[in-house]
Parts: sequence; C-alpha cells; structure tokens
Amino acid sequence: MPTCPVPLNRVIRRIIDEDRSLDQGLLEVSALPVSNVSDTARWVAVYRAWESARPDALFNDPYAKSLAGERGQAIATLMPAQARSGWPMIARTKLIDDLVQAAVAQGCDCVINLAAGLDTRPYRLALPNSLRWIEADLPALIEEKEQLLAEAKPRCQLRRIKVDLADAKARVVALREAVTPSTQALVLTEGLLVYLDDAQVSGLSKDIAALAGIRYWLLDLGSPAILELMNKGMGAHLTNAPLKFAPANGIAFFEGLGWRVGQVHSIFHAAVRFRRLPWFLKVFALLPEPNPRKLGRARWSGVVQLTRAE
Repeated sequence: MPTCPVPLNRVIRRIIDEDRSLDQGLLEVSALPVSNVSDTARWVAVYRAWESARPDALFNDPYAKSLAGERGQAIATLMPAQARSGWPMIARTKLIDDLVQAAVAQGCDCVINLAAGLDTRPYRLALPNSLRWIEADLPALIEEKEQLLAEAKPRCQLRRIKVDLADAKARVVALREAVTPSTQALVLTEGLLVYLDDAQVSGLSKDIAALAGIRYWLLDLGSPAILELMNKGMGAHLTNAPLKFAPANGIAFFEGLGWRVGQVHSIFHAAVRFRRLPWFLKVFALLPEPNPRKLGRARWSGVVQLTRAE
C-alpha cells in the first residue's frame, strides 16, 4: 500500500488558503473579465509563455508572450487555486503536440484546427513543409493574429479561413473547403467543445464525420466536476464565455455518435509525468484513475483521439 508523500491535512489547508487568495485576486482584476470566447485564446497563451521561459521547458513558443498581452495575464489570475500555475493547460498543450506529430508521422496530410485562437503550432512544431495546416476562426481574431505574427514564418503550408463556427451552414462550407483534397486529415478542437452545449457538439460531430477525408478528431474533455470547479472559481468572469459541455459519460458520448476511441490521456497524470503537478496535489495521484466512460463525481480531464469507425 503506497504512503502519502504529504499529510492530507496539509493538502486541504493549502487548498483552503489558496482559495482565499483567489477571492482577493478576483477583486483586483474584476475590471478585466473575459469579454468573449476569443479572450480565452489570450489566456491560454499566457501558460505557453510561462512554460517556454523555463529552463526545462516541455515546448518552446517564442510568440506566446506577445500574443497573450496584458489581458491574457489578467485572465490567467482568475484560475481556481489548484490550477493557477497553468499545469492543466501546459500538460494539455504537450499532449496535443505529441499526438499531432505522431499522426503526421503516420500519414496525416492535413490538420484542421477549428477555433484555432492564438495557437502557434504551425510555427513552433517540427512539421514537414508539405503538410497542409488550416486554421478556422472568427475574422477579427484571425486578423489580429496575422498582424501579430506578420514576421513569423510557418513550417508547413498554413492557410486561414475566416468563419463563425457557430453558423452551421458556414461551418460545413469551411470544413469542406479545408479538407479538400486531403484523405488523412486530423481535426483539432482544442479548448472549443467546453463552450458548446450537447446538441452543438453532436452537430459538429455530424459535420466532421460526413467528410470522408477526415480520419482523426483530437479533442480535450472534462468531467462535470471539473466544469463545476471552473464555474465556482471563474463563473462570474465567464458570463460572456460560459462553460457548458462536460458529459457525465465522458468518451462514451462520442462513441454514441459513431466514433472509435483511439487514445485517451489523463491531463492530471500527464502533468505528473511531465513534473508539472503542484506538490499539494501529488497525493491525489495515488487514487485510482476514474473510468472515462463513467465519470460520476470524479474530477477528470483528458485529451482524446477519435478515429473514424470502419
């Protein structure tokens, strides 16, 4: 039977103290709430910048700091205490980096990044020049990104499509345009699904599955308890970008839509492996991993690779 490296009472006390400090942080930055979903792209860029500044960085994003700006820094301070160092986003980023590169090595000929935000993988990953990389997002965000990265050179064939992905008809047109003429495309929806409801996710799934050229779907997913934690810590600041999607049946939600689950990676356990988990949470690594198809009240989040059912 493993022993706990840190007494549980100290863990609980640390979390309580951190939650109290969060209240003060919310007061200090309340003038800079998340104004829309696009602001979350600045928020995530902050963590890429923090990680890139480490001597033992898991990845290097030289553009992240300028992309995040002051607004991104302010939003990052709103994170719940247990995740304020950004370890979930950092672990998620590294997991997706590795899965994208593995898919490319296995023959993926196109990456379609829906709601790409301020992602910089086409610039920072070691990718073949022949790879087609399509970014789809709102016109204003794409224009801002192109201005900020005007001097940067992508490592693959990068193209951007300006589209409101909430418009179902426009989304279908954009997907068809993006996938042609690929036959082994990967769709990436990092950080997108949580802002949709179940019906919208099902609709997006249908649109993706309708295109024979798409082989993989790479997404991140959280449990209802994770959603509850985020809403408790940041809910007042997410009025304009509410968190919605967190199916209790986890990956079974997608299996019910006809997808086959290829890989499932726990973000928590990836953070342990990457040495990014805060010390006061390490005791929880001793607990059994929850069933990703029956999440119940477990606090679980993961990166999932789906493949087209044969």
